[in-house]
Amino acid sequence: MPERKQIFLCAINNILSGTCLEDCKFCTQSVRYHADIERYSYKAIPRIVEEAKQAKAYGALGYCLVTAGKGLDDKKVDFVARAAEAIKAEVEGLNLIACNGTATKEQLSYLKAHGIDSYNHNLETSERYYADICQTHAWSERYETCENVKSVGLALCSGGIFGMGESSEDRDALLDAIASLQPESTPLNFYHPNPALPIKTRNITFDEAVEIIHKARGLLGEDRLLMVAGGRELLFGGKEEAMFRAGANAIVIGNYLTTPGQAPSQDRKILESLGYEVATHCDTQ
Repeated sequence: MPERKQIFLCAINNILSGTCLEDCKFCTQSVRYHADIERYSYKAIPRIVEEAKQAKAYGALGYCLVTAGKGLDDKKVDFVARAAEAIKAEVEGLNLIACNGTATKEQLSYLKAHGIDSYNHNLETSERYYADICQTHAWSERYETCENVKSVGLALCSGGIFGMGESSEDRDALLDAIASLQPESTPLNFYHPNPALPIKTRNITFDEAVEIIHKARGLLGEDRLLMVAGGRELLFGGKEEAMFRAGANAIVIGNYLTTPGQAPSQDRKILESLGYEVATHCDTQ
């Protein structure tokens, strides 16, 4: 690694919010739990492009287009593809990531042909524990989608959520499963409780979170992106140095799907104060 460690920035755009019929107990976008979030259908593509420009101006190299719901259908595939083409036509240097749930090889190939560079699909937790947090689809469907991503030549982004009541064995099993897919990037999320959700508390400490980052880096290798994403401010606010020392080299800036994040300008000040550089090009592909 260079003397001044480079940190990669990624931004998320929730382009279809809060309309999911699945029962994932960790997710405010499920209509089953009536969480107090903003819900809307397809966001206007010109607005998505403008938000992509804003993210790029803050230094984001990754830009993720997220849709609520179990997976892709024809309407979603077409919409994400059109959004990707519009962004690529006006914004240079962004690695476009689609995060749209389970997907077939044909759907993924179509997205790739229209400008998507990477596909994000998280395993979320271990195969053993998954049935405790979701009954409407199987963990195996998630793993299969990740395999489909790799088979069509898209870069794979896959991670999970820690602190949802799982055991330490579940955490290790999740990290092993992620490593078996050899993703180009891995987002580590830490559960953010919401009063509407069935999982009421977060069972993870700061020290455990640091150890998870350290283990993930060891399993994934030094040349992959390891991102601290959701829940970063809750566990690492004021202690950001620890997550970078443990092996993280990427963060999400701005807002998350349904929870506010820290101002991107503040994140950049923190990185500067710690002596880190913001990466200016993405060489993970």
